[in-house]
Amino acid sequence: MSVRPLRASPAGSAGALHSPWRHVAQAAAALAAGMGVGRFVYTPILPLMHAGAGLSAGAGANLATANYIGYLLGALVGILAPALVRSRALLRISLVVLTGTLAAMPATHDTAVWFALRLLAGVASALIFVIAVSSLLSHLREYPAHLPGWAFGGVGAGIALSGLLVLVLRPVADWRAAWWASAALAAVLAVASWNLRPEARPTTTQATQAIQANADRAHEATTVTAAAADSSHAPRTHRWFTALFASYTLEGVGYIIAGTFLVAAIEQSSPGPLGGGAWVLVGLAAVPSSALWARLGRRWSRPDLLLAALVVQAVGIALPALIGGAPAALVSAVLFGATFIGVSTLALATGAHLEFPRSVALLTAGYSVGQILGPLVVAPLLHHGYQQALVLAASVVLVAAVAAAVLRIGFPHHMVVVRATAPVRQPAPTESAADAGSHR
Repeated sequence: MSVRPLRASPAGSAGALHSPWRHVAQAAAALAAGMGVGRFVYTPILPLMHAGAGLSAGAGANLATANYIGYLLGALVGILAPALVRSRALLRISLVVLTGTLAAMPATHDTAVWFALRLLAGVASALIFVIAVSSLLSHLREYPAHLPGWAFGGVGAGIALSGLLVLVLRPVADWRAAWWASAALAAVLAVASWNLRPEARPTTTQATQAIQANADRAHEATTVTAAAADSSHAPRTHRWFTALFASYTLEGVGYIIAGTFLVAAIEQSSPGPLGGGAWVLVGLAAVPSSALWARLGRRWSRPDLLLAALVVQAVGIALPALIGGAPAALVSAVLFGATFIGVSTLALATGAHLEFPRSVALLTAGYSVGQILGPLVVAPLLHHGYQQALVLAASVVLVAAVAAAVLRIGFPHHMVVVRATAPVRQPAPTESAADAGSHR
């Protein structure tokens, strides 16, 4: 089956048409570098740093928090300065900075320096994610949803590749070699994504059309709102968005605890390569997950899928703590890997369906704050091991599932909703891409 070529870039210097799969591959490489390696390689390396670098459990949690704070800062840059998402130079600088921070980790034993490096890595990871996702939204908007889904699979590929590197090096090298190897992998992925085309700059004609479209939509929405004002049955989006926001923020708290400490928790009860192998399995399960959830969305509603994904994830997180052993660890890895990206895509799509103003930015902020709080919340429990932390994480995700169940009540699946806030506003193309790219 032939594939339609991508639209030529408005500024296109060459004016050439490109295969969408080439663009998907470049974006996937960027996400693999920025997220799969730059952000998540810390998870399999953490037990090595406990054993070889004398890193305490509390300090390990603080380093994780530093990275998530940096990520939030980088995401805010993408939201507040949306023009940056069109910068290929910033993408390349971020890739170089990220690789440098990974390579610099073995150069010191100073926890304060490690904190600064992980903070900087978080900023770089977020900027890479902003630019890559904004590029996908810009250049693949006319293609089926599964194409961007496969690009998001780059996160899982980066997790699997970096986890496999650490697993192979573990018997013959120490934590320093693991960081150096991850830096080398990030460099290879940076080269693969070096020529990724950022979001296209809107032309004057496009801007004029957008202004006219906004005016038309505002007029239509004003008419609909006025007509609905006399009806007590007009649905408001606040109640559903509040439930969605609560669910997604709690997911940020719960998932990141598992995403940070899952390997250490498994290795605490099952020493050896099981923890590292489980982490590779997390990445492999994550590769097709976003595309899979997109396909499931054709048959089931997003609130139903969000509820199901959260329940499955909670079970996956709890298994190593409640049962233990190799089978539980491997099943846990598959369930966690298959859901943590899917939950994000489902939540953001649900917010877009509700047409709540700045939904992506608000959901991203809540999720990011949740990720920062997660390691801090469980830090006092880590003195007794990681099992209690996983139980708490699973409990938080279950509460997120309860909020998703509330979201399902009366959810407006096929009807036009009336916003509770005015005026109606349709974000410009650049802004919406920056907001969506700021996620994760």
